[in-house]
Amino acid sequence: MAFNELAFEKPINELKEKLNELKNGKAATTTSGKAKIARYEKKLNILIETTYQKLTPWNIVKIARHPKRPHFKDYIKNLGKDFIELHGDRNFRDDPAMLGGFITIGTQKLMIVGQEKGRDTDDKIYRNFGMASPEGYRKALRLMKLAEKFKLPIVTFIDTPGAYPGIGAEERGQSEAIARNLREMMSLKVPTLSIIIGEGGSGGALGIGVTDEIQMLQYSIYSVISPEGCASILFRDAKNAEISAKALKLTSSDLLKLKVIDGIIEEPSGGAHNNPQYIYENVTGTIINVIKRLKKTGLSYLLKKRLKKYKNMGIYEK
Repeated sequence: MAFNELAFEKPINELKEKLNELKNGKAATTTSGKAKIARYEKKLNILIETTYQKLTPWNIVKIARHPKRPHFKDYIKNLGKDFIELHGDRNFRDDPAMLGGFITIGTQKLMIVGQEKGRDTDDKIYRNFGMASPEGYRKALRLMKLAEKFKLPIVTFIDTPGAYPGIGAEERGQSEAIARNLREMMSLKVPTLSIIIGEGGSGGALGIGVTDEIQMLQYSIYSVISPEGCASILFRDAKNAEISAKALKLTSSDLLKLKVIDGIIEEPSGGAHNNPQYIYENVTGTIINVIKRLKKTGLSYLLKKRLKKYKNMGIYEK
């Protein structure tokens, strides 16, 4: 199996390699060669479609964590222009796991905030694998308050296994920092939007996710706990994560039915990592349309609707 290849991707990748060989071969310009390439392309499209139609929740967890999946920094580079990164929480330090700043998407100036996991080993360590510390959440809140001051909409990009659980983070008030964000985001006097681009893990995701609308990429996940963590608690064995993934209802389709999220952003065939440009265009369109719609809503009604949205998530029937 190739590096970074998921088990269910192997037949797809093998067919892609065969197709590339045909396209680069001497017969590619002949009539019979072109016909063979067309047959392989059709076969590949059918294989991708059928494979992704029968994905299990555990398969979707793996796609959401795929090392080649676009990260927040990739979206920053491809969604807009004139990005100005802002640093620090004005209290302790800057947190590289949480990025944010001003950006222009379309004709709209925004404040964007999100978690960055990092790419290579050194970058992952520097970014703490996207697990923000208290100063990351305090920085996020500082930027949101700055956006509110200038009456700019806020878009947050969620991609984290969870908030950093280290001793230092707990000593500096991890739970208090997240709780403060939950309270303050509920009353921000500007339109707010969250987009889950990979993993939406526990309070680490919720700390920047209390917004007017929550959109999820098709193959992203959003859950109170990781499947491995759930399995360790319920079954005393993380190897039962596949069972937990199904029970947690963490996929975009499940969460839309439960009304936890407001919409699903379609990914390209084979997931966002197979055609990043496709997902950049879809996310850009979603941001422009949602912010345009939210801006038309009166501020008083917007705040009441936001409060009602999250109050209703606690309603259940016996």
